[in-house]
Amino acid sequence: MGDIVKAELSKKNRYWIPRHRYYELKHFCMQYHGWKKAYALLNDQYLRAIDISGTPGRERRYDDPVGELAVKREYYSKKLELLESIAKETDPVIGIYILSGVTDGCSYDVLKMRFDVPCCKDVYYDLYRRFFWLLDQTRK
Repeated sequence: MGDIVKAELSKKNRYWIPRHRYYELKHFCMQYHGWKKAYALLNDQYLRAIDISGTPGRERRYDDPVGELAVKREYYSKKLELLESIAKETDPVIGIYILSGVTDGCSYDVLKMRFDVPCCKDVYYDLYRRFFWLLDQTRK
């Protein structure tokens, strides 16, 4: 994102959200792959002892390692499910491309080359805005 500041969406647009709220949600989405990796590590019983920072319960230690593992798994699974379900709600077909775009930071052109997105640029970006609008409604 650097020094480039994109033009803000018009307040007349049905999916308008404030610019800084959009950036907050975008950065939330960019953590998706980290959450997926942390969740996968938690699935491996031999790696349970690894402390993955940023999870709830880090400041308190459970006497029950299985309970602690369950809390961490729930923490990550809720975040992953949230983004995946909103992508499906945005559009059942284009949702997988939207999810890839918002979690990888890829533009429509990159997604079109990689995955041959089955819609035009205008439709994609309208759904992209809808995704963030739905996420904003969910995370209030």
